[in-house]
Amino acid sequence: MKHRTEILLPALLLLLAAGQMPAQKTSKAHLTSLGSATLAGLAGTAGSDNGLEVQVTPAADQQFSKQISGNISPARVPAAHVPRPAGNLVVPPDSNFLLGFAGINHRAQRLASGGNQFSTEPPDQGLAVGGGYVLETVNSAVALYSATTGALLAGPIGINEFFGLPPAILRPAPFVFGPDVTDPRVYYDSTTGRWFLTAGEIDRNSATGQFASPGHSSVLIAVSTTSSPLFYNLFALDTTDDTGTPDHAGCPCLADQPLIGADANGFYVSTNEFPIFGPGFNGAQIYAMSKAALAAGVLPPSVVHFSGLPLAEGPAYSVQPATVPPGGSFATTNGGIEYFLSALDFTATLDNRIAVWALTNTSSLTSVTPSVVLSSLVISSEVYGQPPDAQQQPGPTPLADSLKEHLELLAANDDRMQQTVFAGGYLWSALNSVVKTPNGPVRVGSAYFIVTPSVSAGGVLSATIANQGYVSVNQENLLFPSIGVNAAGKGVVTFTLVGPDSFPSIAYAPIDAVNGAGDVRLAAAGAGPDDGFSGYHAYGGARTGRWGDYTAAVADSSGDIWFAAEYIPGGPRTALANWGTFIGKAAP
Repeated sequence: MKHRTEILLPALLLLLAAGQMPAQKTSKAHLTSLGSATLAGLAGTAGSDNGLEVQVTPAADQQFSKQISGNISPARVPAAHVPRPAGNLVVPPDSNFLLGFAGINHRAQRLASGGNQFSTEPPDQGLAVGGGYVLETVNSAVALYSATTGALLAGPIGINEFFGLPPAILRPAPFVFGPDVTDPRVYYDSTTGRWFLTAGEIDRNSATGQFASPGHSSVLIAVSTTSSPLFYNLFALDTTDDTGTPDHAGCPCLADQPLIGADANGFYVSTNEFPIFGPGFNGAQIYAMSKAALAAGVLPPSVVHFSGLPLAEGPAYSVQPATVPPGGSFATTNGGIEYFLSALDFTATLDNRIAVWALTNTSSLTSVTPSVVLSSLVISSEVYGQPPDAQQQPGPTPLADSLKEHLELLAANDDRMQQTVFAGGYLWSALNSVVKTPNGPVRVGSAYFIVTPSVSAGGVLSATIANQGYVSVNQENLLFPSIGVNAAGKGVVTFTLVGPDSFPSIAYAPIDAVNGAGDVRLAAAGAGPDDGFSGYHAYGGARTGRWGDYTAAVADSSGDIWFAAEYIPGGPRTALANWGTFIGKAAP
């Protein structure tokens, strides 16, 4: 099965080669109520590990293969301009590191919900914190912890079970397959005191596990009924786009990697849209809806769907909506503004631009006929580019040994924008980038951006770079950065640290708008190399294992930053994988 980066980039290249540029459209999307859900009293029902079924998420990745046509004009920055940062020191955590504990691991994910789960890679962490609770999601399970001690309070349970859907796979044979539910995200909104959990869903044939025909997809949305993360109202946002909502090329379509954000008025979902049964890419889709309605447990009066979003040389992709930390200030001019960021490396090489987006008049989302306006602006930035695969330190690999295969690399995917925060008047985000470390070959580093956006009284968007830079470690790799920022503008950027001298580990660095990023602090050392099935030929891999497509970092009401990332924890594992997650808290 193919990596997610192999969905996005070839589709962009094919569109560019054909000279196709979509035109922005606005329509209404269909949102329905699914009832209720609960985490209360759910300790997670463990099953047995027969290790027979595996899944690289999303399953649709196998339908796309990378194609370089050769007739695409190169990115604006020549390859000789690969970033060459000096490198950050790696130091032990100091007294500002306040708490750390193990989150969901592969064994817990695989055995949740009575064992009716696939062996899944990668985990893809979602993280939210509020009211003394920590909520974590992975592909494809959810768990609740105490924010004081890190003790497990509920779960892990399967995402399918949480949303009241048939299990991913019902055992024993003959197996019965439920919907494919992946890419979970979670957010605690301090202004409404509500927890939001989302995931992408695609119908499957219950007997074969293949996508059902004619095909249907949605973004599932769970919103807590109170400030407690135990009870939820459930909604489904139709993303099939072949039922007049609107009809898009090649649909029925799936909504890959749903991204979420919120401002004072709205809740926002951004997706990348791909045909379920064929090649192609329809670009980023943005859905805007009333946050107050969702918090009240009722359907918003209208959901606005933006599609056909042209941007520079190609269609927009992975447009990251912003969230605001507890105690932070929303953008309230122009009837309320939600900001977004996205990258522009359409040709999988290098670029020195990013895109800033603004959705204005978001207060109108409470109306049956909202009058929101979406605009974008391309600004110059530091150079960033397509990252290489990451080497890891050799160590025990029982699965590789049993298959007579070599130690796998870790996929850094591509250089799309990661999660975005609006705090202190700035937009904060980061992405994977190729870097040339001192005295070594190219590695994976993190490029970060701190942007000052504004919208004039006449609705004109402007933006400037307030600060930017790189976080890198000589000879090592930093995978999938996430920045969490508090209302005072102090933050932490987290990532997986891995390289020839490092097992996959959890690390973070302090960051602020004046000083940029500081030393890299090692929060949890890995106990061995990644030895998961997705990189091995026997399971359709090509010596590069899937490593999480994203991490997470969020501020709590006291201003501390919580972060979650993937590492190799050691201890009990399954036959097919040994990944784990770690949750930490630091005072920035």
